[in-house]
Amino acid sequence: MEQYTVTGMSCAACSARVEKAVRKVPGVTDCAVSLLTNSMGVEGSASAEDIIQAVEDAGYGAALKGSHSNEDAQTRANEELLKDKDTPVLKKRLIASIGFLAVLMYVSMGHMMWNWPLPSFFEGNHVAMGLLQLLLTVAIMVINQKFFINGFKSLFHLSPNMDTLVALGSMASFVYSTYALFAMTDAQVKGDMDLVMQYMHEFYFESAAMILTLITVGKMLEARSKGKTTDALKNLIRLSPTKAAVVRNKEEVEVPIDQVKKGDIFVVRPGENIPVDGIVLEGISAVNESALTGESIPVDKASGDHVSQATLNQSGFLKCEAVRVGEDTALSKIIQLVSDAAATKAPIAKVADKVSGVFVPAVIGIALVTIIVWLLAGESVGFALARGISVLVISCPCALGLATPVAIMVGNGVGAKHGILFKTAVSLEETGKVQIVALDKTGTITTGEPTVTDILPAEGIKEEELLYYAASLEQKSEHPLAGAVIRYAKEKNRKTEDIEEFAAVAGNGLTGKLNGTLLFGGNANFIGTKLEIPSDSLMQSKQLADEGKTPLFFAKEGQFLGIIAVADVLKEESRQAIAELKNMGIRVVMLTGDNERTADAIGKMAGVDEVIAGVLPEGKERVIRFLKEQGKVAMVGDGINDAPALTRADMGIAIGAGTDVAIDAADVVLMKSKTTDIPAAIRLSRAALRNIHQNLFWAFIYNIIGIPLAAGVWIPLFELKLNPMFGAAAMSLSSFCVVTNALRLNLLSVYDAGKDKKIKVKEKKENKTMKKTMKIEGMMCGHCEARVKKTLEALDAVAEAEVSHENGTAVVTLNSEVADDVLKNAVEEQDYKVLSID
Repeated sequence: MEQYTVTGMSCAACSARVEKAVRKVPGVTDCAVSLLTNSMGVEGSASAEDIIQAVEDAGYGAALKGSHSNEDAQTRANEELLKDKDTPVLKKRLIASIGFLAVLMYVSMGHMMWNWPLPSFFEGNHVAMGLLQLLLTVAIMVINQKFFINGFKSLFHLSPNMDTLVALGSMASFVYSTYALFAMTDAQVKGDMDLVMQYMHEFYFESAAMILTLITVGKMLEARSKGKTTDALKNLIRLSPTKAAVVRNKEEVEVPIDQVKKGDIFVVRPGENIPVDGIVLEGISAVNESALTGESIPVDKASGDHVSQATLNQSGFLKCEAVRVGEDTALSKIIQLVSDAAATKAPIAKVADKVSGVFVPAVIGIALVTIIVWLLAGESVGFALARGISVLVISCPCALGLATPVAIMVGNGVGAKHGILFKTAVSLEETGKVQIVALDKTGTITTGEPTVTDILPAEGIKEEELLYYAASLEQKSEHPLAGAVIRYAKEKNRKTEDIEEFAAVAGNGLTGKLNGTLLFGGNANFIGTKLEIPSDSLMQSKQLADEGKTPLFFAKEGQFLGIIAVADVLKEESRQAIAELKNMGIRVVMLTGDNERTADAIGKMAGVDEVIAGVLPEGKERVIRFLKEQGKVAMVGDGINDAPALTRADMGIAIGAGTDVAIDAADVVLMKSKTTDIPAAIRLSRAALRNIHQNLFWAFIYNIIGIPLAAGVWIPLFELKLNPMFGAAAMSLSSFCVVTNALRLNLLSVYDAGKDKKIKVKEKKENKTMKKTMKIEGMMCGHCEARVKKTLEALDAVAEAEVSHENGTAVVTLNSEVADDVLKNAVEEQDYKVLSID
């Protein structure tokens, strides 16, 4: 998506006009214009020149963000975002306008209504007082000329906007008042003082000036509030270090951050920010990563650990190698994600966009009709004109245009502050609507790293002895379970010794000699071929397996040593996160490639609603398709194998510590890799959507109530009429109220589950044939397994088939009902015999 800066927009009608113009350019496939950030994202093959020309033809200005390198573009874009160029200009305009307006109001209202004194020159000289009011009003109109330039320019391009309404309202007041002034001079010459006084009361100079001043007040408040909506993004940008201490030619030199290259060695002292993403080569320290993850507890770093740009080195001296620089750093990606999300549009914004596109022309039409109706009703020109002007100045398309983007920007900022990144406005809106959350087991619900959970020495064997033999044997193995035993031994400071004649027996275990003694390690079947395993140990192993743990058996020549149980344990916060999801009315499903017994044990401990086991990567994608038939699905995963499922789901949520492929495939990224961030993301999405609804309600209801009141609909019934000045005040505050309401999202506690409300979800479909177990005769090897698996998974109804030639079974996971004969015939056509299907 190419990013552009758009100038000259003042309201939602402007952004709708620009979007419409650019969409007509050949080659443009999509376009989103943000009034909040004055930016435009365009997808397609159209040239930048054609797109810019289309914007200019619509009456606005455009420029491609960054015309040099990507890094330069990003730097300049960041610098622009940090600058608040509107507020200082509006402040100067407002101060000057108030100065002239104070004098004007003193003359027009203070003297006329309350007889406040004026210089003797003006005594009885009503024409002079009128001329003074005209000059003061002209001064204010010149100060606020931007309203007239933009307003009439847009009108001439047949794309009227909010500035057009203000310009027409103020100009109508001024022109009519000027006519009254000239008519007064004629009455003065004729000596008709009654008519002079009558014309004096027809002056609306103060309305023309007050409208401009009050709208400027609203614009300034709006600019300040809009600036606050990007505070989170600005804070991230300010974190970016500007310099780095790198080692070159064996000397430490300080260089600008953009001169750091991949592979450079840099040093970080205590109290300094880490300049780029890197790997620690030397040193030990505690690093505060709250800038990126929102986690306030420092993380210990040592040789081989990763460090991220803008995180704070709190204690020790670190020497690191740069692995990601420029736009590739984690911080740069976060900034890009947040700013890209601001440039996209949420689906809910489409309603407001459609209304905004016809809003201003409709209001101008209503104002003209109002004037005509009151004139036909016999009212004076001044009265009818006041009603029409009130309609123009009270109408506010800005509130409609800002209702969605300000809430999206603030919501994204709140998420970024807590390490929850929504890639687009769509993902922020849709995440809160999910009805089913499918969780990958390994690395999402569990830590993803096997850990020793139990040590059960045989009778007469001490725990230290069992661990000594086991760790010594396992230290030459590359199996993940061996790593768990070795790490545990190191944590307990248990010594190990070198093994001779080490050998790995594929799928069974290990053998080796220690000081001439033959050692064995592996599963029960393998150890059972070497000696008899005590029955109580076999019972213990079955219990461990039921708990989702993997029992590792160890023995030496003629003696059983005991069992060490290893498991991928639950993350500390997984139970809490799943409980919160269920409390929110969300069905929680766990997907895993593990066997059914282990998966059920983990699922029971975690508290999920449903477990689907034995699912391979392509199978996960099929299961997501099946779940989508039952409701809106979010898939949460961390690995390459989760990418197809993340893409297929309505909402893909990636654990931040996972692979780049998973993160790229997802719609939401959880930087802290904590499962409690899943309900937090849903909570934030729901709050943002609720805020958008409030903003849209206010924007619509304000105009629905305000326009009839301004037109004088209630005058015949209740004598309610609106002075144009009060209409301008209401208009100036409406956008401010919408933006301020969006800022309330900053007060949201995303981890507070106390106010969660359940959403209504579809009942889970009964599916008694979700799994079927087939007993098959004739499978002799892995090739047979693959053949049966391929045959079964070729059937449309089959999501996944877990085949074992050792057990002679095929556990089939189904997408839909299928007759047993269909499964049986498919297998038997491959020359195998199906004994039964359960």
